[in-house]
Amino acid sequence: MKLTILDPGHFHAALVQKSMYADVDAAVDVYAPAGADLDDYLRKIDAYNARAQDPTRWRVRAHTGPDYLERFAADRRGGVAVIAGSNARKTEYLTRAVAAGYHTLADKPMAIDAEGFAALEAAFALARERGVLLYDIMTERHEITTILQKGFSRILPVFGTLEAGTYDDPAVTKESVHHFSKLVSGAPVKRPAWFFDTAQQGEGLVDITTHLVDLVQWECFPDEALDYRRDVRVLSARRWPTVITPAQFAQVTGLDRFPDFLRKDVQPDGALHVYANGEIRYALRGVHAKVSVLWNFVAPAGAGDTHYSVMRGTRANLVIRQGARERWQPTLYIEPHPAQDRAAYAAAVAAALPDVQRAYPGIALEPADDGWRVDVPAAYHVGHEAHFAQVATQFLSCVAQGRLPDWEVPNMLAKYWTTTRALALARA
Repeated sequence: MKLTILDPGHFHAALVQKSMYADVDAAVDVYAPAGADLDDYLRKIDAYNARAQDPTRWRVRAHTGPDYLERFAADRRGGVAVIAGSNARKTEYLTRAVAAGYHTLADKPMAIDAEGFAALEAAFALARERGVLLYDIMTERHEITTILQKGFSRILPVFGTLEAGTYDDPAVTKESVHHFSKLVSGAPVKRPAWFFDTAQQGEGLVDITTHLVDLVQWECFPDEALDYRRDVRVLSARRWPTVITPAQFAQVTGLDRFPDFLRKDVQPDGALHVYANGEIRYALRGVHAKVSVLWNFVAPAGAGDTHYSVMRGTRANLVIRQGARERWQPTLYIEPHPAQDRAAYAAAVAAALPDVQRAYPGIALEPADDGWRVDVPAAYHVGHEAHFAQVATQFLSCVAQGRLPDWEVPNMLAKYWTTTRALALARA
């Protein structure tokens, strides 16, 4: 197989190439406008090739110019397209890719508003017609505590069955906290100015929440195809801005002023308001869920992006925390309901553990205040950046087989309908 990269404006494009892949050509063609985004991508690839430990061997040939998109579609130099950049053109790009016959791996979000969702639905139909696969990069499915949360939720004596919950007391809660200033591949991230423009990047309600909505679907209804027309009810949504000072903007972009396209979001006090935060409350096949995303400028010392997740069962709650007590490492807790017979429940947990350990050797349980902490060997905490290679490997395997699992496409549509419907509701 051969990769073709289209307009790699987001560092996620480079992270797909942080590793080499079996049966994938080291020669890569990149089609993009000349400029800072392309330069930053090329620097990252050069750094991966030059690193001392496990260097990559990518040979990149860049095709620039105003007709880069037309040349990308006409040349079709590779069988697999990777798209990670400004979300304003994401749906246009992936549609052009599948129309040209590329299997397409696209960074999230694939749609940032209702118009984009309609175009995405058409793109999936076109991909089916052309006989190619279209898929988004859902890295969080490969995070070990999320995998274990899903696994324990399928063990009836431990979790029971999933509660339905209510609007005020959801059965599933997921919260993700992100930061504009952070390290990527060991270096301070450089954000393009368009990243702060929700007209191009998309609001928080349709960006990071794609991961959270995806996990709700993946954990609560594994391997089941969802129909957004009947299975999803968005009940409420709200949004609010992160305030970015001119000095903070300069720190992460290298620019000494806000570009003109951001002036619409600059307040009288000179600060930039970015609608990066949001909350969605919805029901999925009758199960109440709440997902929320928060963007701060920089994390506390020693911390990074964090994830919080609760699944409520009839016998226990499964809770992922990633705070100071956990030393900022995602940690899964099993918290049985107080009404349980403690000794009988402990026996049920002990009986279930060997099956988990066969799948993930080294997993252990330690007593915690409200139940047990799931101890995970450090080898399983591979880090967010490594998950991109895991997603890409999985996708390339599907390309080789010629198909995605039957539930993936309907569930991607359910996910993007949920987020874009929530945005319309919040704006209204």
